[in-house]
Amino acid sequence: MKQGFFEIIENTALTASVYRMRLAGDTSDITASGQFVNIALSGKFLRRPISVCDVEDGVLTIIYKVVGAGTAQMAAMAVGEKLDVLTGLGNGYDLAPAGDRPLLLGGGVGVPPLYNLAKRLIAAGKEVTVILGFNKADEVFYRDEFAALGANVIVATADGSMGVKGFVTDALPTDYTYFYTCGPEPMLRAVWRATKTSGQMSFEERMGCGFGACMGCSCKTLTGNKRICREGPVMRKEEIVWEG
Repeated sequence: MKQGFFEIIENTALTASVYRMRLAGDTSDITASGQFVNIALSGKFLRRPISVCDVEDGVLTIIYKVVGAGTAQMAAMAVGEKLDVLTGLGNGYDLAPAGDRPLLLGGGVGVPPLYNLAKRLIAAGKEVTVILGFNKADEVFYRDEFAALGANVIVATADGSMGVKGFVTDALPTDYTYFYTCGPEPMLRAVWRATKTSGQMSFEERMGCGFGACMGCSCKTLTGNKRICREGPVMRKEEIVWEG
């Protein structure tokens, strides 16, 4: 984990409520797809955890949804402003088990961490399929960016206004070697039940400290409680224990 100041070089709306922010700074502690950063905001007691969408040449890309006062404050920030950011948080995805035809499934703001993952898998010669799930067509983002990487992109919308009507599990292909996913817990539960292979699941969770000190984001696994921010956010399918 490293603390540093990053300068905003882009803060652009992708949809009515989703923004892409690019930040210039020391990205050396970001070593794996699926890690996250924790951003301090003026006047806010807790930092905001945001997944890493991409990192390249000292530029960090994050994508966030405006859901409260903190993210609304971020959306109003201008190019040139600086943010206090903790980097290198979380374990990230393990690329080793991917096989030749990995499947990536993202729901809403669970889509961004899959972008850098897709980039790395494609660079390693993998045939990548990405399923992006949204509620409706005007919420869709990064479809073209994934396609530009060389991924086979499938969009699913709950109302059927774009792509497959339904959820990401309604668009599952029959031929894949391994899966990676990120999204809200109901989606992760559905993916856990519907997938036929092993895989890795990245959890979205409200956090206090973001680096394992407060135990506020722990979850139950076969080997005991694990902290989403420290031992996660990525968990193997086989270790997850669903409650309720």
